[in-house]
Amino acid sequence: MPASPVRKLVPYALLAKQKGIKVYHLNIGQPDIETPQTALDAIKNIDLKVLEYALSEGNLEYRKALETYYHSLGFTDLTADNFIVTNGGSEALNFAISTLCDDGDEVIIPEPYYANYNGFTNTFNVKVVAVPSTIDTGFALPPIEEFEKKITPKTKAVYHL
Repeated sequence: MPASPVRKLVPYALLAKQKGIKVYHLNIGQPDIETPQTALDAIKNIDLKVLEYALSEGNLEYRKALETYYHSLGFTDLTADNFIVTNGGSEALNFAISTLCDDGDEVIIPEPYYANYNGFTNTFNVKVVAVPSTIDTGFALPPIEEFEKKITPKTKAVYHL
């Protein structure tokens, strides 16, 4: 898998910091929201001999809460069994690509996009087909006609995150 272009910039940012330059990291999704004290206390005070793995599809109580939430939005045909909980968006995207795409298929993605999309698709020999957005439009989603121009028999998905 090719290295992420964003990760290639990290050494330059570190070097700039060492030189006393203020660096604003607009790259990797590092959380910057303070962790609630109740969560930290729960971790500190946990009384377990073994920290077991959760079910691969995710905690049932959480999936039932998702079911309740989506029912409140009118999606009453969904059940807890319709949800798979992942360890973040990257895992979810890998599941989606491996489920929807075959070798040589294509996914259409508005550009600019998350640099790791290339790595995720390359893992499964799937091609990214970009639909550029521009600064002139504030990087708004391009018109649907621009997406339609990119559709081929190999198109299996359109990302819009």
